[in-house]
Amino acid sequence: MNLNATLDPVLLRSFVAVVDTGSFTRAADSTHLTQSTVSQQVRKLEAQLGCELLHRKGRYITATLEGERVLSYARRILQLMNEAVAQTSISLEQQKIRLGVPEDFATHAIMPTLSAFSSEYPGIRLEVKSGLCSDIWREFQRGDMDLALVKQRQGSVPGLACWPEPLCWIDSLHSNNLDNHPVPLVTFPIGGLYRSEMAHTFDRLGRNWRLAYVSTSLSGVCCAVEAGFGVSLLPRRLVTAQHRILNERDGLPPVPDLELTLHAQDKLSAHSKILADRLIGACNDICRQ
Repeated sequence: MNLNATLDPVLLRSFVAVVDTGSFTRAADSTHLTQSTVSQQVRKLEAQLGCELLHRKGRYITATLEGERVLSYARRILQLMNEAVAQTSISLEQQKIRLGVPEDFATHAIMPTLSAFSSEYPGIRLEVKSGLCSDIWREFQRGDMDLALVKQRQGSVPGLACWPEPLCWIDSLHSNNLDNHPVPLVTFPIGGLYRSEMAHTFDRLGRNWRLAYVSTSLSGVCCAVEAGFGVSLLPRRLVTAQHRILNERDGLPPVPDLELTLHAQDKLSAHSKILADRLIGACNDICRQ
């Protein structure tokens, strides 16, 4: 190893992307580079440091022991670089970041990340809007949001980063609403992905259904299912001890996973890029749980 070597942040960024995504292909998508370019950059970094940074065998690529050490420094270097750019960008008083998030991520999931960002950059006016993903996506497409965290069907629209969102059918622990005719459903208003998937599934099964409880509030939907109002379709990570998961033995087919995707406008301020990086880190932690 050349002790006088200078670490290129471009190489560090590609290395971090591979570790975060577990794949050269996904890292290429997130960095907007080709897979071969990302691979070459990681090889160049390994040559500079004189050690292997990645375990390349297996389904997911992981960091070696040396790679984990370098990863910590790489994240700090990239963060400091982003912050240096942010501090020398346009006047803080003139900056505003508009962020859209699904309701289940606007509560405890990413609130610590948003709160920490606001405390660190008090001059930035952070405007967060939560609601149905269809509404958030329309506002983002109109240019009314800088960043949008939305749920979508897998592979529909690429973004900065994406994470799988497994779904499952649920009923109350103490009810069996599938025995009712028509089947009572607990869901969100028209336009929600879960609602359309529920309706299409029961239509395909030839089962009559009715709307027993409709709410824009995720907590309202979860509580309504717990109370026995009806069957619903929700992310698996939101299942509580008062819910009962339904499956093929109950006569309900599995539902394809959705994906949570972070979208960003083409021209982002330096602070928006920092927030995007923080959101990616927060979502990585949430989806590993």
